[in-house]
Amino acid sequence: MKIIVTKDYEELSARAAKIMLEVVKENPYAVLGLATGTTPLGLYAHMIVDHEKYGTSYAHIRTVNLDEYKGLPKTHPQSYAYFMRKNLFDGLDINPENTNIENGMAEDETKECARYDALLEQLPRDIQLLGLGSNGHIAFNEPHTPFGSGTHVVTLAESTVKDNARLFDDISEVPRKAFTMGIKQIMQAKKILILASGVNKADAVYRMAKGEVTESVPASVLQLHPDCILIADQEAAAKL
Repeated sequence: MKIIVTKDYEELSARAAKIMLEVVKENPYAVLGLATGTTPLGLYAHMIVDHEKYGTSYAHIRTVNLDEYKGLPKTHPQSYAYFMRKNLFDGLDINPENTNIENGMAEDETKECARYDALLEQLPRDIQLLGLGSNGHIAFNEPHTPFGSGTHVVTLAESTVKDNARLFDDISEVPRKAFTMGIKQIMQAKKILILASGVNKADAVYRMAKGEVTESVPASVLQLHPDCILIADQEAAAKL
């Protein structure tokens, strides 16, 4: 795992954008694995500015997202499908038909997970973007998720619900279940870029990068990936 420590969140976002844009500019048909949450917002803003300033095209780029809340339609302002449109896709020339995310309203969970598994087989990712949960989760793969897992429905840990409550009016509104890409599929990406910002991520960053590789810290599996880059600001990297 290559570790890059930046002085602040803005530098983290700029460094992450440089890596992501290299992939896009080298291969106009690249498949990007994308993430939600507050950490990638700066990166996405840089991608939009680059598109506006330099005309970098996403017309043939395809994307797959990590996860989606169960029970939220794509039009719900807290759904991850809505998040991606608002914070990235609407600012690019990307074809909406080339953007993929789990269907949070799918009635048959098993069928939806199988559909997404098949899609990921068809779309091998050139790069997978990840955030890091304070309990070491990646996507919605909570502690003790098997490393060999595929797409599945997860009941969110209470710490994850609390982390995500800041995006809702009330913690009671946070969905308790979600569809998530599995750890096995995350590890299949050619390159992985994981971002961590803020002092509340310092413990998780240390356990991920320097601790034992264990299913109790899902992100620790990234130590085994041949091309994984961690970008952490000084606060998140404080314990390294």
